[in-house]
Amino acid sequence: MSNVVLIERPAEAVAVVRINRPEARNALNMEVRRLLAERLAAVAQEEEVRCIVITGNEKAFAAGADIKEMANAGTIEMLRRGTLKLWSSIAACPKPVIAAVNGFALGGGCELAMTCDIIIAGESAKFGQPEVKIGIIPGGGGTQRLARAVGKYKAMRYVLTGDMFDARTAHDMGLVSEVVPDAEVEKRAVDMAKQIAELPPLAIEQAKEAVLRGLDASLETGLALEAKAIQLLFSSQDQKEGMAAFIEKRKPRFTGR
Repeated sequence: MSNVVLIERPAEAVAVVRINRPEARNALNMEVRRLLAERLAAVAQEEEVRCIVITGNEKAFAAGADIKEMANAGTIEMLRRGTLKLWSSIAACPKPVIAAVNGFALGGGCELAMTCDIIIAGESAKFGQPEVKIGIIPGGGGTQRLARAVGKYKAMRYVLTGDMFDARTAHDMGLVSEVVPDAEVEKRAVDMAKQIAELPPLAIEQAKEAVLRGLDASLETGLALEAKAIQLLFSSQDQKEGMAAFIEKRKPRFTGR
């Protein structure tokens, strides 16, 4: 089994999916892309896993696509790679996914982080979509997700120049959820994953879906999705347990039922 993508279990109900190509700054070749999608999908199917963290190492989350692998590719070869489907499958994960970003998150690495639901970044992290500097454009969601996250004018500034930006700038623009010291990134991501994992899984799943579906819908449609989701949750045991625990002033025990 290839070890370029590792699965770790740092805490109960939490899985860490780690990109493990340190010799290439975790560059995203096709093997890594396929294994990321496959292994994320596999852990997402495990009932005991309630939150997932994607990370790299202290020097790089992922420094971009593997340029050597694609430099001589043609149109048909690029079409057959199916990169969009792989990244879309990560974005479609029903369970919360947190990106823990240290070092470089450039090109495909930035795009991978943007498929996640929460981004925790180290103070020294660097983001960017530098594809124009090598004659192409972002091809894994960079022109679309970045604009949705930070707005047209900020996105254009970085997509059209290829410039990098730091974690504080990313946070100020609304791309990064939280900035922490470099040494605390993974711990903070796992702690947040543990916090989410203690909450009712059905409510977490419905909340995630309502936010994501609502982003691509009108406000009226989004509100209708939200209303249906909350109504559905009143059939869950977790809703009864959560409200009973609140009334009885005790800690709830959520089972995902």
